[in-house]
Amino acid sequence: MRRPRFSRRPAPPVHDEDPLSGVANLFDVSLAFIVAMSVALFSMFGARSLFDEKSDWTLTHTAADGRLEIVQKQGRQIKVQKVTDKKLSGDGDRLGVAYKLADGRVIYVPEDKAK
Repeated sequence: MRRPRFSRRPAPPVHDEDPLSGVANLFDVSLAFIVAMSVALFSMFGARSLFDEKSDWTLTHTAADGRLEIVQKQGRQIKVQKVTDKKLSGDGDRLGVAYKLADGRVIYVPEDKAK
């Protein structure tokens, strides 16, 4: 009877892969995620009116430093106004009185011009 010969096992194959090749895939995934989030936000806020030339809207926004900004769109023109707490003075006419209700709403009552 013959003895079986044991041969060496072949060495496992060496992969010459670039260790950073997966980073490109992560970039693609993050880019697709950003696009999906942008589409979701535009659809959630009804942003179709942002691109409509006939739409008019006003948006209030609190900046990172706590200042209030008012963004107004009238047709194709967009204006950004920054609200400050500085007191102003000058000549003018009194237009009416504003009242703040208990639930937080503000009601403006114009004054009668005949007075």
